[in-house]
Amino acid sequence: MENLKNKTIGSFVAQDYRTAAVFSKYRIDFCCKGNRTVTEVCEKQEIDADVLLQNIQDVIHSENNGSIDFNSWPLDLLADYIEKTHHRYVEEKTQTLLAFLDKLCKVHGANHPELFRINELFTGCAGELSQHMKKEELILFPFVKRMTKTKESDGILSQPSFGSVSNPIAMMMHEHDNEGDRFREIAALTDNYTPPADACTTYRVTFAMLKEFEEDLHKHIHLENNILFPKAVLLEKEFVEVE
Repeated sequence: MENLKNKTIGSFVAQDYRTAAVFSKYRIDFCCKGNRTVTEVCEKQEIDADVLLQNIQDVIHSENNGSIDFNSWPLDLLADYIEKTHHRYVEEKTQTLLAFLDKLCKVHGANHPELFRINELFTGCAGELSQHMKKEELILFPFVKRMTKTKESDGILSQPSFGSVSNPIAMMMHEHDNEGDRFREIAALTDNYTPPADACTTYRVTFAMLKEFEEDLHKHIHLENNILFPKAVLLEKEFVEVE
């Protein structure tokens, strides 16, 4: 099991997404910080690496009840899936959450002033994610799809205006880190989305929606950081640059 300690968190989740539940149980960030090894994470968070790895192995070797193997998908299909599943989810849920958070601030803000900071954080998240997703949909994803099609046809790939695919990917990953930090603060302020004793129905629904939003964002970022982006970098290297 020693060699597994040098494997990255993200690579485990890319291999089998069910392992994400193990990392979440130990409060290990597998999406934004998925490039850390098991050893690095365990030393920093004072976790027994052997116990963690045994939990991971138990999941990997258990019966797979229909878990999707995103790691085997062609990159153009994966990009389409991310856009149509996770981008649309963000677009649909942000407006509802913004309205609910505004209402909570007006009704409960006096007794729960942390709601104002939560609202501020999520408002920033909504704006930044909207711009982030547009950059992916208009710049990065089309190039990934073009690389895929060019490889299939044995064509020649012309260099994009942004130079290398690594450039927009670096920007996207930096923005992912920002959203990860933002949601860590939201989780802390909400006591991991636990409604207070005096919470009304809207309060409880809002916290449940925020929790679901964060979970979807984790999967969204994982698919990009740990699968789509590294494979796009490798695919680009297969082409000979055209002057």
